[in-house]
Amino acid sequence: MLKQVVLFSRSLVRRKVVDMNSLEDSKLCRCLGTVDLIALGVGSTLGAGVYVLAGEVAKGNSGPSIVISFLIAALASVMAGLCYAEFGARVPKTGSAYLYSYVTVGEIWAFITGWNLILSYVIGTSSVARAWSGTFDDMIGGHIEVFCKTYFSMNSPGLAPYPDFFAVCLILLLSGLLSFGVKESAWVNKVFTSINVLVLLFVIISGFVKGDAYNWNITEEYLVNVTIVTRNLSVTANVSSDYGAGGFMPYGFSGTLAGAATCFYAFVGFDCIATTGEEVKNPQKAIPIGIVVSLTVCFLAYFGVSAALTLMMPYYLLDEKSPLPMAFEYVGWGPAKYVVAVGSLCALSTSLLGSIFPMPRVIYAMAEDGVLFKALARINPKTKTPVIATMTSGVVAAIMAFLFDLKALVDMMSIGTLLAYSLVAVCVLLLRYQPDGALEKQPGKGEKDYLSSEESELTESESHLNMLKAGNSTLQTVLHPPVSPSEKSSSVVNMSIGLLVLIVCIISYLTTYHFNSIIGLEVWILASLSTCLLIFSFCVFMVCRQPQTTKKVSFMVPLLPFLPILSIFVNIYLMVQLSGDTWIRFSVWMAAGFLIYFGYGIWHSAERQRQCQGAQSSSNAKQHSTKTIRDKQVEMNAAGKEQECFISPDKTSQC
Repeated sequence: MLKQVVLFSRSLVRRKVVDMNSLEDSKLCRCLGTVDLIALGVGSTLGAGVYVLAGEVAKGNSGPSIVISFLIAALASVMAGLCYAEFGARVPKTGSAYLYSYVTVGEIWAFITGWNLILSYVIGTSSVARAWSGTFDDMIGGHIEVFCKTYFSMNSPGLAPYPDFFAVCLILLLSGLLSFGVKESAWVNKVFTSINVLVLLFVIISGFVKGDAYNWNITEEYLVNVTIVTRNLSVTANVSSDYGAGGFMPYGFSGTLAGAATCFYAFVGFDCIATTGEEVKNPQKAIPIGIVVSLTVCFLAYFGVSAALTLMMPYYLLDEKSPLPMAFEYVGWGPAKYVVAVGSLCALSTSLLGSIFPMPRVIYAMAEDGVLFKALARINPKTKTPVIATMTSGVVAAIMAFLFDLKALVDMMSIGTLLAYSLVAVCVLLLRYQPDGALEKQPGKGEKDYLSSEESELTESESHLNMLKAGNSTLQTVLHPPVSPSEKSSSVVNMSIGLLVLIVCIISYLTTYHFNSIIGLEVWILASLSTCLLIFSFCVFMVCRQPQTTKKVSFMVPLLPFLPILSIFVNIYLMVQLSGDTWIRFSVWMAAGFLIYFGYGIWHSAERQRQCQGAQSSSNAKQHSTKTIRDKQVEMNAAGKEQECFISPDKTSQC
C-alpha cells in the first residue's frame, strides 16, 4: 500500500525531460520572424483598453498621475516578461507557462497552469468578440442590439440579454484563418497592429499639440467651485472637493497605486509570444526580443495616450466609456472621433487574434504530452497547424460569446494569468539554482525514478542511517554552500522558495483583509507581520547564498533572485484582491480539470509511458544479464565436469 502511495505521489511531480539536441525539430511550420512576434505581442497587449482604460483610471483613481500608474504597472509586468524571456531562451518549445512548469516543478502543477491558461484564453476571446460586436453596433446606430433583443431576447440569470450572432461569426472566421496557416494570420495581425499604432501616434501628437499644461496643475479651490456648481449647493461653507486635492496627484499616492493595480491588467497578453516556440525561425533570440520590445512599445503607447488625454481635457470631465472622442470634441476636433473608432476596431481585432492564437498551441502542447486527449494534438500536413485544437477552442469560445454574460467571468482570467506569471517566476528561480544539465535528457534517469524495488531491499537501520546522512549533508550545504550547484544546494533553494511563497500568501492575506488592524497598531497583527517578514528575509538570504548555474543562454533575468521574488509578491498580492465569488468559480473549473487529469491525463502521460518503457527495458536488461551469468556458470560447471572426466583416469592409472 505504501509503495503504491509513493509511486502515485511521484507520478504527480514527474518532470518533462527535454532533449536539448532536438530543439529545432518541430511538427509545426517555422515561418515567424522577430517582427512577427513583436506585432503579435503588441497587438495582443495593446487592445481596446488603451482607448477606454486611461479615461476610467484617470477620472476615478489617479488623475494626471495616471502616467505614473502606467509606469508602475509596466515595471511589474516587465518583471514577469523577463522571466518568460529567459525560459523562452532556455526551452524554445510550444506551451508557454505550461511547458515551463512541466520541466521545472512537475506534471500536476503544469496541468493546473495549462488548464487555467485555456480558461483565460477562452474567456478573453469571448469577451473581446462581444466587445468588437458592441463597438461595431454603436458605430452603425445600435441596430443589431435592437433586432436581437426584439426577436431573440434571453431573460435567464447568468445568460446574456441576447445571443450575439455577430461575435460567433467573428470567432469562427478568425479560427478558420488560424487553421489556414500561421503565416497568413501573422500577416493580417501586422496590418491591423500597424493601423492601431498609427492611430495612437495621431492621438498622442494631437494631445501634445492641443493640450494645456494647466490641466495637470488644477487647484483645489477651483475643484471646490466645480463641486458646488455640480451639486447646485446654495451654502458654500465647508464644502470639500469631489475630485481630490488637485495638482498632479489629486487622489494622493494611494490613488496612483490603486490606478496601477488596474493598469497592470492592460499589459496582459505578451505571454502569447511564448507559445510560438516551435513556429519561430530563431526562437532562442526572437522570443526574448519579442517580449521585451512589445512590452516597451505598449508602455510608451499607454504612457503617451494617457498623458495626451489628461492634457487635452481636465481629468474630472473625462468620459469613462469613450474618453478619446469626448476629448477631441472638447478641443474642437470632433471629426477625429472617426479615426479613433477605426483604431479601436483594429485594436479589438488584434486583441481577438492574440487571444485565439495561443489557445490551440497550449491545448496542442498538453495533448502532445498526453495530459489532454491525444486527438487534439493532430497536425494538418498541409498547413502545419493544430487544426482540431484550433477549431475546438474556437467553437467553445463562440458558444460562450453566444450565450453567456461574461462580465462576471472576466475576473477568472486574472487568476489564470497571475498564477501563470507566479509559476514562471518560481520556475526561473528553481532552474537557475539547479545543477548544470538538469533539463537535458539523461539516460537512465526515468528508470531510477521508477525502480523503487531496489530501495525496498535496504534494511530498516540502513535507511535510517541514510536519512541521517542526507539531513547532515543538507545542513552542511546550508552552512557551507558548494562552489557550483549540486542536488543538495538545489534542495535548499526548493525548500526556501516553497516557504517563501507560503509567507507571501499569508502577508498578502493579512494586509488585504486586516488592514484596519494594521492601522490600529494591534499587537497580534504586528507580531504576525514581523514574524512573516523575518522568515521571508531568511528565505531570501538562504537563496542568495546558494551557487547559480554556470550555463549561459541568449537572455537571462537580471537582479536574480530579487526580481523574480518581487514578481511573485506582486502577482500573489493581486490574486488575493480578487473576490470570493471569483475563487468559487475558479474552484468549479479546477474540479472539472482534475476529473480529466486523474481520469485520463495521469494514465496517458507521455512521461509515464517513457518511464514505463525505461523500467521495462531495465528489467529486460537485468533478466538478460542474469541469464548470461547463469549460462556462464552452466558452461563452467560443464567444463569442470569434462575436465574431471579426463583427469580422473590419469590419476587412477598413476596410483
